[in-house]
Amino acid sequence: MEKFTLNYGSNGLWYGTFTHFNKLSIKHGVSGRLGGTSQHPFQSLNLGLHTGDKDEDVVANRQLFCHAIGINPDHIVTAQQLHTDNVKVITAEDVGKGAKSYDEAIPNTDALITNVSGLPLMLLFADCVPVLIVDPVQGVVGAVHAGWKGTVENIAGKAVLAMQTNYGTNPEDCLVGIAPSIGPCCYEVDEVVINKLKKQFEDWEKLVRPTGDRWYLDLWRANCMGLEQVGVKNRNIVVSGVCTACNHELFFSYRRENGHTGRLGAAIIL
Repeated sequence: MEKFTLNYGSNGLWYGTFTHFNKLSIKHGVSGRLGGTSQHPFQSLNLGLHTGDKDEDVVANRQLFCHAIGINPDHIVTAQQLHTDNVKVITAEDVGKGAKSYDEAIPNTDALITNVSGLPLMLLFADCVPVLIVDPVQGVVGAVHAGWKGTVENIAGKAVLAMQTNYGTNPEDCLVGIAPSIGPCCYEVDEVVINKLKKQFEDWEKLVRPTGDRWYLDLWRANCMGLEQVGVKNRNIVVSGVCTACNHELFFSYRRENGHTGRLGAAIIL
């Protein structure tokens, strides 16, 4: 059975990987918060340049993480994530955009796809859902940032469709990893979110657990549903099942830490 596993590097740094990607020798990883250089409240492996942390500490942390998973930190492509459903096709001309400067990251984008070998994609998270996608047939990878807004707009599914349009991907060939993020145990939402959820998902009631006038939302299952809507096979999706809010000593959690925290990274490369 495919799963999400933890791998321990040097100096207390560790990162997670998906076994179905490992079998294809796809370099990838999801960082935790341990083993870096940042100080409170970003301690310690903060990878977000937009958080108010010292840029030099974040760049050093990115180097540690990238070296651990075997990618070049100077080549990573990141985005200025704004909870959109925008998908950007990344080419060789984009190499290194956002690697050391937030201002140079791909603007107004929450999903990146590429078929360029050796070009690493990395997005940043602190409770929102990291979705990594591999098409092993056409040779394409994608990284998706899915908060509740992106989830109800099915940004993960739109990334797969963009892979289909630009690279000829068959969604049935795609392998997907849903990494640590806030779980249905902790993600409480209001009626505004529920009303938007109803418009996207016919079976929206399967995604929520009501409590009074609020609901607990299962972003993991919602993203799975969205991916299945565009043709991804359920058996090809691996959900880590790890809640960042429950495990805030190991991961950054925006909600648990009232917004004053760092960001984990999810990276992938052909």
